[in-house]
Amino acid sequence: MIRQLWLLTATLVAALSLAEGFKDQDFKKCENSAFCKRLRGVQGQTCSVPPSSVVVKGSAVQALLQCGDTKEELDLTLTAYDSIARLYVNERTSGKQRFQVPHALLSDVDSKATSWGQHEKSSNSLRLKLGRADVTLQYSPLQLDVTVNGKAAISFNSKNLFNFEHLRQKQEGDPEGWWEETFKSHTDSKPYGPEGISFDVTFPQAQHVYGLPEHATSFALKPTTGDNGSLSDPYRLYNLDVFEHAADSPFGLYGSIPFMLAHKPGLSVGAFWLNAAEMFVDVSQEGDSTSTNWVAESGVLDLFLLLGPTPRQVSAQYARLTGTTALPQYFSIAYHQCRWNYRDQADVQAVNAGFDENDMPYDVIWLDIEHTDGKRYFTWDKHFFPDPIAMQDNLAASGRKLVTIIDPHIKRDSSYYIYKEGQEKGLYVMNKDKQEFDGWCWPGSSAYLDYLNPATRDWWASQFMLNKYKGSTKDLYVWNDMNEFSVFNGPEITMPKDNLHYGEVEHRDLHNLNGALVHMATAQDLVERGKSIFGSDGDRPFVLSRSFFAGSQRTGPIWTGDNAASWEHLRLSVPMLLSISIAGLPFAGADVGGFFGNADSELIVRWNQLGTYYPFFRGHGHLETKRREPWLFGDDNTRRNRHSLRERYALLPYLYTLFWETHTQGTPIMRPLWYEFPELTETYSLDQQFMFGPAVLVAPVMEPGSSNVEVFLPASERWFDAHTGVEVSKSSGWLSSSNKTTHQVNVDMEGIPVFLRGGHIIPRKERARRSTAQMANDPFTLWVALNSSSSAEGDLYIDDGHSFAYQRGSYLHRQFSFSKGVLTNKAAETSAAVMSFKAGKLSMSNTIERIVVVGVTGKESSWKALYKGAPGQHMEVQNGPLNRVAGMPDAGVVIRKPNLLVEQDWSLQLVPSSHEL
Repeated sequence: MIRQLWLLTATLVAALSLAEGFKDQDFKKCENSAFCKRLRGVQGQTCSVPPSSVVVKGSAVQALLQCGDTKEELDLTLTAYDSIARLYVNERTSGKQRFQVPHALLSDVDSKATSWGQHEKSSNSLRLKLGRADVTLQYSPLQLDVTVNGKAAISFNSKNLFNFEHLRQKQEGDPEGWWEETFKSHTDSKPYGPEGISFDVTFPQAQHVYGLPEHATSFALKPTTGDNGSLSDPYRLYNLDVFEHAADSPFGLYGSIPFMLAHKPGLSVGAFWLNAAEMFVDVSQEGDSTSTNWVAESGVLDLFLLLGPTPRQVSAQYARLTGTTALPQYFSIAYHQCRWNYRDQADVQAVNAGFDENDMPYDVIWLDIEHTDGKRYFTWDKHFFPDPIAMQDNLAASGRKLVTIIDPHIKRDSSYYIYKEGQEKGLYVMNKDKQEFDGWCWPGSSAYLDYLNPATRDWWASQFMLNKYKGSTKDLYVWNDMNEFSVFNGPEITMPKDNLHYGEVEHRDLHNLNGALVHMATAQDLVERGKSIFGSDGDRPFVLSRSFFAGSQRTGPIWTGDNAASWEHLRLSVPMLLSISIAGLPFAGADVGGFFGNADSELIVRWNQLGTYYPFFRGHGHLETKRREPWLFGDDNTRRNRHSLRERYALLPYLYTLFWETHTQGTPIMRPLWYEFPELTETYSLDQQFMFGPAVLVAPVMEPGSSNVEVFLPASERWFDAHTGVEVSKSSGWLSSSNKTTHQVNVDMEGIPVFLRGGHIIPRKERARRSTAQMANDPFTLWVALNSSSSAEGDLYIDDGHSFAYQRGSYLHRQFSFSKGVLTNKAAETSAAVMSFKAGKLSMSNTIERIVVVGVTGKESSWKALYKGAPGQHMEVQNGPLNRVAGMPDAGVVIRKPNLLVEQDWSLQLVPSSHEL
């Protein structure tokens, strides 16, 4: 009993300490990490390739690499994957094998290798052709240079920072930090000694690099070294539980993707290091080029160079390696309401009713850790949640879902069936002495499941079946938190690096992968549950994760973690999400309103207006914050929040279609402007506005009391106010008459600047409903925004919204186009073929109920629409508003109630009323 009380007290103290906010001194910097201090910016021993060792065969170049005076030997392999070059270096050893990251790459990556094109050997180099790229392997000193379309693209080891620390036997007089390292009160035993790797990658003539999530800083990565280095430490990639993280910092947060994208006019390229150990990356500006120095504690050098040359092609290349985003359930891209914690069953019902009483849509309510029996996951507190099935059935009656939190730390209690079964099966992470690791987390003394172990993942799957997870229903989904792992009494609030996983793999080797393994296992478990309930078409999983790694996009969404209710964190959310999105993980969001602290009404309204355009949209708050359901801030703000939620629901057809695009092609949903306008150098540093897909530009209000916002609008396009439908005038409002790009937009509390891009058609559903389930049979509205050629195009993807039936062709993908006054609907030339899906076909009765065309030019004041090819059949057309809101101007040509089936091919011709039939 005394030990239990002591553990509980320690846990509470740790939790309260965390809740006080970010404590810089509790976490390592490069100078505190022996491997980083040892290798950062350090010239390596000269490495060279003996020319006689080079063999080119098919897709692979194999060679011997000799380093230093002692000519330590490494194996080097350079593999071609169409427009990707893979550089792999490992040491020759008959002893301990270095860890190679599993599960991040697609299982068929090796089968995608392609033969090198022409190659030419000389005495000191090998020149290879790879599509549009030329790849030169210099033998001595080792260097790899890549040009794309004749432009210098990437250079490896041009700074000679390549270091590869060999495994070795401990000797008298070895340097400090090789075999043991202490930080605060924690000692890392390092039984295998130094295993670090470092190298440099330079991007010639590229002044902007992006990626390396997750960091709370600008989207374009600031220099960390050199004359203009604005940050004193490298960007750290080490997944940690960080409460109320600091702003504008290179400190690593909850997830890590060691992927960087460099962009310049005419060329985008990427670099991806497949390594899950702790990592630091320096960025420096050298003239008009960017140089980077990558340092990791262990693992192997497995570096993928993605050769673009466009941003979209880099996204596709990364997706070829790590996969595309899982197609989400329709409900999951709607609005989520969360709090730590809704008190009891009655509280859940009251919140659910509150949305209906205030005419606000939502789809999911969430329960945090307090819903459990003493933090025992898969259980319910019977006093506060006596009938969880009835609670879920009540939510389901309105088409709504429940999410419960399931964390990977397990209360060490022999009467708790989850802990007991895991212990009996030997499924927990061990300490360095091969005993079950005992760490502190929310339950107090906790064991941590080892998700590297396939037996753990298989066993975990059975725990989500309805007959095992008592009180759960088919309408319950899952949230994985604390999966970095979070260990309150561990070094840096995480697990000791010398802990042991399956196969005696040290935790240091897989730390950044760990959360992704938890996420992957949980999602697969829900897939199995879905098959048991719904049959072979199953039920797509929904699992939110805090921690992530490369490949997490194949599993489900993530969020940016424990942010604060501040304008600073509102501003940070956009560059953070852009960084995560550009690194191949588009289904992401930030806690709307901020997790810590109390947001005032202005901040709540502005955050909901921005959150409308997050790919993942969830309101969340700490248990000590004031309640912040969206109707609690006065009548005016209730109206404004209602509008934000309804606008999200109106946009769902467009957003779901964007998810189909990212599922099949790997494109991000939140996009930097340069992704759509890659030649506009003015966009390269912009991170306070973004594209929501290709058709919508969003410029959030980021400061309190704002009366205007400066918005960059590329002058090559026509832009229309998404609220009024009025085209942005080229004769007024511009801040610079010379380039006509930056526009000053007046704002009030009713909305934020959002613009439609000319040349695009946006599908919407505009009838107000309680949830997505109640929208299923509603008709569609089409917004047609014409470009300077008076044309536009867009598409619409539809399926059942929840199952895997789309994989056998049960879906619709329609293509809309407007040209020369004719609006056409036909089957899209789908990209599903690349996913090995059957061509789509789905019978449905949904119609088009309204078409609004903005940007129509000419002197005509009245119009009519003809069914093309059917003389005498026409419908009247009126000038009218884009949005059916009182007081809006008649900005468009509106075709009302055409009642055309979405699933059928048809054409409408828009002609002046005077046109003879």
